[in-house]
Amino acid sequence: MTLFIGRKKEIQFLEHEFAQDRASLVILYGRRRIGKTTLIKQFIQEKNAFYFVATEESERENRRNFQHAVSEFTHNTFLKKDVLLEWDEIISVLSKYQPEKKKIMAIDEFQYLGKARSSFPSIFQKIWDQMLAKSGVMVILCGSLVGMMVEQTLSYSSPLYGRRTGQIRLDQISYQDYGLFFKHPELINFIEYYAVTGGVPKYIELFSPAADIFQAIEKNILSRQSFLFEEPVFLLEKEFGETGTYFSLIKTIAAGNRKLSKIASALGLNQSGLTKYLKTLQELDLIVREVPITEKNPEKSKKGLYRITDNFISFWFKFVHPYRSYLEIENTETVIKKIKEQFRSSHVSFVYEDICRQWLMQKGLGKPPRIELIQAGRWWNKDVEIDLLGISENREHAVFGECKYTAGPVDADVYWQLTEKAKSVHLPDVPQKHYVFFSQSGFTQAMKNLAGSQDNVHLEYISPN
Repeated sequence: MTLFIGRKKEIQFLEHEFAQDRASLVILYGRRRIGKTTLIKQFIQEKNAFYFVATEESERENRRNFQHAVSEFTHNTFLKKDVLLEWDEIISVLSKYQPEKKKIMAIDEFQYLGKARSSFPSIFQKIWDQMLAKSGVMVILCGSLVGMMVEQTLSYSSPLYGRRTGQIRLDQISYQDYGLFFKHPELINFIEYYAVTGGVPKYIELFSPAADIFQAIEKNILSRQSFLFEEPVFLLEKEFGETGTYFSLIKTIAAGNRKLSKIASALGLNQSGLTKYLKTLQELDLIVREVPITEKNPEKSKKGLYRITDNFISFWFKFVHPYRSYLEIENTETVIKKIKEQFRSSHVSFVYEDICRQWLMQKGLGKPPRIELIQAGRWWNKDVEIDLLGISENREHAVFGECKYTAGPVDADVYWQLTEKAKSVHLPDVPQKHYVFFSQSGFTQAMKNLAGSQDNVHLEYISPN
């Protein structure tokens, strides 16, 4: 049975839409494996709901399957006959069934219908306007191919534009909910497991715990028979068909080429020709373009750096793809050795920064004052890098942070290093500065004494389990 973890805001929104006296049209979309179907099935439990999954078959076959599904739901024997009706005729039967009850009509993988018949969004728009919008039904259109879903349902050029009453772009599960996936959380190093699977529910469920993280990696990823062994290849093929450029882009970013000019140089391509591919990967929530948090015009900033946002994709391109030749002959021992040498220093430590950023945005500082941050992110210039910089809504407070994934406790020298770095950040309109230090191994007594003597120094211990 698939676990349902988190998604409280999404469920609350869907329940709110369901409670309305009017009709609702909700667009639910996001990348594959993110849990869209699970969310729908959780929401429609014990409700008067019709659920249908479109396939990559022809429009006619999808219509036939839809008709049979409506026949089962409404107990209408006429629909079981060999006469294939039009979409509006089939949906009319569904709409008129039990009119006294609030109904949900959920169509999963909706984009395949538009892919099979380009006019389908127009057909559905007419059905919505003339029938469903007046019936009080709640419609959920769900899809995985993000670009196609946006084009068919959300973009200005779509016939359905302006009809939706709400939309949900489903993102990864937060680190705060990660431990809920495990029966024995006390045995798991959440930070290191999260560094491998990220917040993609499917990957979390398929990454079975083992005695240590490296045994888990060997069993769940390096084995040629495992689901995750070639998952990035299948994911990209499903989303794009032809994967060459996208695969090369992600591989290049994973290798440390994060600036557009360096990516283009590594691939031997013009920068202008890469922009559309990078934008598509951003829409799929596979990469993100970051700029220093203080940049006033992020889109125009020349300091932009690209980063892989999916921890598993990042891990796979760093530690699996480069060693495929070893794995094909089942020489996992060599690969595990290489992973052990670099895993914590070149992968987990960077993921830990993201965990700390999530933590700070959700929980705030551990001691007064209570500061509501409107943004938090990395900051850098050509000489200095700061793991975390947050700015409060009223711009009275700036929070500078260091995130240390180290074996030993963090000492007071880190405080002096951070205060020196903070001098490089020009924030003349933010009068109060705070310094927060995250550690998974605790703090030395000297650091604790320093924090105890200064109100603007905060220590946060994020336990690995």
